[in-house]
Amino acid sequence: MTQLPSAVSVRESGTGTPLVLLHSFPLNAAMWSAQLDELPGTTGDEARVIAPDQRGFGGTELGSDEPSLDAVADDVALLLDAAGLDRVVLGGLSMGGYVALAFARRHPDRLAGLLLANTKATADQEPARVNRERIAAAVLARDSVRLLLDEKMAAGQLGPQTQHLVDRVQDLIAVAPPAAVAWAQRAMAARPEALDVLAGLRVPTAVVAGAQDGLIPLAEAELMVAAKPDTELTVLPGVGHLSAIEAPAEFNAAARRLLARAAVAAG
Repeated sequence: MTQLPSAVSVRESGTGTPLVLLHSFPLNAAMWSAQLDELPGTTGDEARVIAPDQRGFGGTELGSDEPSLDAVADDVALLLDAAGLDRVVLGGLSMGGYVALAFARRHPDRLAGLLLANTKATADQEPARVNRERIAAAVLARDSVRLLLDEKMAAGQLGPQTQHLVDRVQDLIAVAPPAAVAWAQRAMAARPEALDVLAGLRVPTAVVAGAQDGLIPLAEAELMVAAKPDTELTVLPGVGHLSAIEAPAEFNAAARRLLARAAVAAG
């Protein structure tokens, strides 16, 4: 197990069933503002929402480990230890979903439920790995993430009906440190297929997909459901790759349904 970075930034709201949310690339935990505000409910006790900044992003240090999503998954386990939490419902969007699947492989006994949004359980094909290395090398060489803005990453992550959110997403991308961007790209490129992990899980699972996701096709969500047929699949019309930002009410409804199923399963 890796060491938790010496500086870790976590946003937290509410009490009740713990729900840990892992952000997408190359954003930070600020993307979960609607979930932190709404999921605890009007009384504040419907969920304890915990949203950490992953390695290098937001207020969390990158650390010295080689790029690996396993290291990030172990960070989550250490964060749970520090918070005195045995089992949690774990959710991740895009890169956060990859980390959640790595956590499910390495720490399955600590899961009470799993929410996978705008993500996939298959490994990258070679063209995707080559592109990740291209971006990693470029941002390090320039010591800047301007490339991500120039290539209109924010617009590409949003659906055609949610382009009004592009400035918010661009602002989140613009503050990502180049070293964190490169580390995460290389970690994602090295991740293995995880359909077998899903198939072996015995906890309630939900998948959320955007019908207009230009980065991860709906077929990837369907593959995950096929691997674990009791998974609840929610497809959000008009939504792209950032469902929690683009359609927060619908995303939160899916999260609440999973929390309810996890509570029943826990007895």
